[in-house]
Amino acid sequence: MRGIQTIAFDADDTLWVNEPYFREVENKFCGLLEDYLPHHTVAQELFKTEMQNLPLYGYGVKAFMLAMIETILRVTENNASPALIAKVLEYGKEQLAKDIELLDGVKEVLDTLKGKYRLVVATKGDLLDQERKLNKSGLAHYFHHIEIMSDKQEKDYRKLLRHLDCSPEAFLMIGNSIKSDILPVLAIGGHAIHIPYHTVWAHEVVEGEVKDERFYSFENISAILPRLLS
Repeated sequence: MRGIQTIAFDADDTLWVNEPYFREVENKFCGLLEDYLPHHTVAQELFKTEMQNLPLYGYGVKAFMLAMIETILRVTENNASPALIAKVLEYGKEQLAKDIELLDGVKEVLDTLKGKYRLVVATKGDLLDQERKLNKSGLAHYFHHIEIMSDKQEKDYRKLLRHLDCSPEAFLMIGNSIKSDILPVLAIGGHAIHIPYHTVWAHEVVEGEVKDERFYSFENISAILPRLLS
């Protein structure tokens, strides 16, 4: 890809497994409240709470835990057993302690691209949790810069590019979320590669097809190498 100098990688579900752990906890959480509401209704209530709280708590496991606790209180009309709250805290701590499972091909790609491009992590979420995952992943040494963002909108990418002293035309973002990793980058004039992941949070789902000469999609991360090395 001609003119690209800086490549930014999303972290969760691009470099390592993340979303399946949230869905696993959500499933167990819905089971906790089955005496009050059907499983799918609890899931809807939880998602509604997450969306309401995003401006306050942002993304990540801790925000997810707070949303579960708030949902319990609302669904049970503040009559929840303390044991339910304790269970949510247990689920959250277990999730925070998860080992990092790198996705297939990630190390090969980073090994190949290091030294040829300036490599960056651009991920959103809780600062402490994202730092923990990056340290446990063993990947930190590949990257020139780590950016943990509170959100991934156009203004956030513009701020990152100013910090990197990089023009949009020389910037490529690689990630699994069309909403967060692709559309904002294309909107500011950058390049973007979508690597789909089998599990996507409902908040990240967008309808329609992306059509842009600076957009590419590959089935897995290893498939980007011929394009980037040509």
